[in-house]
Amino acid sequence: MIWLTWRQHRKEVLYTLIALAALAAILVPTGLTMHGRFEDTGLKACMDGLGTASLIPQTESAAECQRLANEFQQKYSSLAFVAVLFVILPVFVGVFFGAPLVARELEQGTHRFVWTQGVSRTRWALAKLGLIGGFALLVAVVYALGVSWWFTPLVAAVGSRMEYLAFDVQGVVPVAYTLFALALGVFTGTYWRRVLPAMGVALAGFTVVRGGIELLARPRYLAPKELTYSLLSTDQPNSASGDWIQSHGVRDGSGELIMPDARMGPCPAESACGQEIQSLGPGAHQWQLYQPGDRFWLFQGIETGIFLALTALLIVLALRRLRTLA
Repeated sequence: MIWLTWRQHRKEVLYTLIALAALAAILVPTGLTMHGRFEDTGLKACMDGLGTASLIPQTESAAECQRLANEFQQKYSSLAFVAVLFVILPVFVGVFFGAPLVARELEQGTHRFVWTQGVSRTRWALAKLGLIGGFALLVAVVYALGVSWWFTPLVAAVGSRMEYLAFDVQGVVPVAYTLFALALGVFTGTYWRRVLPAMGVALAGFTVVRGGIELLARPRYLAPKELTYSLLSTDQPNSASGDWIQSHGVRDGSGELIMPDARMGPCPAESACGQEIQSLGPGAHQWQLYQPGDRFWLFQGIETGIFLALTALLIVLALRRLRTLA
């Protein structure tokens, strides 16, 4: 079974290794450049010095950090678009390996020959899943480690690693996404029994599930926290905290949100800004709803667990389906 599986999927393995080599050709030089500049300009030390508190005084050092971060962002912000490619790589690895794993055999009828040679359907499926799944797992781990390293300085300078896109390509969730895509491809292959339809359905299903969990479930893994502070306070949100700000604005004394997605002050009372603040009445304050940055690994664990559970369910359903195939 090992030799047969290798012969059947050696092209996919070769293409995947070529894709990894191409990915490394992008990640290594740009990553080394970004990491070098991140440290040489003093931005890393500056961000470390700000700490992880959600609210900090607006000192000269904080302003200098913001200036350095803006310069870094202007220089490397275009690379953030490369991260979009990193988001879709796990699904392609999973779907292009998973869908043909069973569907190609069923489409060509070769499964009947194997099943009549003393190899049970379960053993046949587990052998193929074990070998291809192990290879996909290895690829996903290498990918996740490489992209996490590459993306670290860009996320630190631009925003929170818990925000969309940054969260999706760092940590351990890319591994779970890959295994889920693989299992989904295998499952659709047992029902559609043709490679291309199975790949299309798997790709669409992956997109729906990933989008649903990312947009509907992830913001609610834990109840978000609220932060309020005076419009006249010199304390401001800490860009180095890694907090995922889900909503913010200005509320009046009764707590009603009167200026969504806005921040004001601090500013002199005689200025136009100061007069506008005074016109809001007593008790007006800044407000934000956020997920603290220190929840990153907890959220990673929750989402990884969800996708691994879905992976296990799909594998069980695929094996049950195989037992009923003619």
